[in-house]
Amino acid sequence: MKPSRIHLFQAYGIELEYMIAHKDTLAIKPITDELFKKVTGEYCSDVEKGPVTWCNELVLHVVELKCTEPTPDLVQLNKDFTQNIEEVNKQLAGFEAKLLPTAAHPLMNPAKDTYLWPHDNNAVYERYNQMFNCQGHGWSNLQSCHINLPFYDDEEFASLHAAIRLILPILPALAASSPILGGANTGFLDKRMDYYHKNQMIIPSITGRVIPERAFSKRQYHKLIYDRIAEDIAQYNEDDLLKPVWVNSRGAIARFDRGSVEIRVLDLQECPKADLAIATLIICVLKLIVSEKHISLHDQQAWSTDELAEILHLTIKKAEKAEITNAKYLKILGLEKSKASAQEVWKHLYEEVKSEYPEEIAPWEAEIEFILREGTLATRIIKSLGGIYTPENITMVYHELADCLANNEMFEVWVKEQL
Repeated sequence: MKPSRIHLFQAYGIELEYMIAHKDTLAIKPITDELFKKVTGEYCSDVEKGPVTWCNELVLHVVELKCTEPTPDLVQLNKDFTQNIEEVNKQLAGFEAKLLPTAAHPLMNPAKDTYLWPHDNNAVYERYNQMFNCQGHGWSNLQSCHINLPFYDDEEFASLHAAIRLILPILPALAASSPILGGANTGFLDKRMDYYHKNQMIIPSITGRVIPERAFSKRQYHKLIYDRIAEDIAQYNEDDLLKPVWVNSRGAIARFDRGSVEIRVLDLQECPKADLAIATLIICVLKLIVSEKHISLHDQQAWSTDELAEILHLTIKKAEKAEITNAKYLKILGLEKSKASAQEVWKHLYEEVKSEYPEEIAPWEAEIEFILREGTLATRIIKSLGGIYTPENITMVYHELADCLANNEMFEVWVKEQL
């Protein structure tokens, strides 16, 4: 999002990251720079296509699509993303390639298949590679959906950041899509997030506990987060190439320069309407929390990072199947229970925001109810594989996912007939 003075919930910035894969084998194709050159005539880091901009990422087989400006109209953005995906796929056909969704390539070997972006801004990527070795899952093999939410001043930031901290722990229960890596079931429905909270552990302050610290003003945030990061990266950063605001990798990061908080824990889904349905549900739940219907702002801010991180670790592994036994946490979300599955929590929240914000939820009811009924994309991928983790079977299922992206359709489980 560009610098702006937008108030809470007036507009949103959405970013979707996709893999480029061979049209037949699904092997990664590190050609993002060649794609951009084909379209613009030169190597560049972004291609503006009206309401949607194509951008490069760390590695050459990933292209990001994002709304060029913050928008209040996610229904229209769904159409815009769909049109741009069609155009990207049309351009990729000349390279015998196509876009592939989900948060991780199921068969990629990062040690062999990692190619960093070599053009402008590559100095930052090279520095990261020197510090962390980016030839690994969680670095060169990950795709996510980012939601940027605006705030106007410290007062709005305090409300927004408090609410986001409270729902971050249960977001994998909606959005997990990375159960398969290296051709195997990882045992995690959200393996991307498992790597996310571990892959920068040599400098713990960069990611923290993923759940941000209890910082509710610009001053507090700089003191608790940015100043610590600056101090801890100093030994790698004598030339001041890396800025703490870029390096910060919490599950939600505050950008005071542009007045927004960016949620980063969402795995990419099978198609734009799935990502935007999830984004809409999250936005409505945040509105509900900010309204202080179930819990005051003071009590929201009192929640410890460690307590919230415990719940997050459950949903990273089991997504919607995670059992939440923190009755106090369930109560602030409107559930008077001693325990509930994360899926139950989201079904409850959906019914509540459907009543509170019917006009916003209405365009996405079918997609939200499908996810709440059939499970996360990770769960549906596992069911579709049916315990057969051969490259051929995995490739077949992910071709179906690529078709879902191309057609902007939800991924339904295909069950083989039992003989």
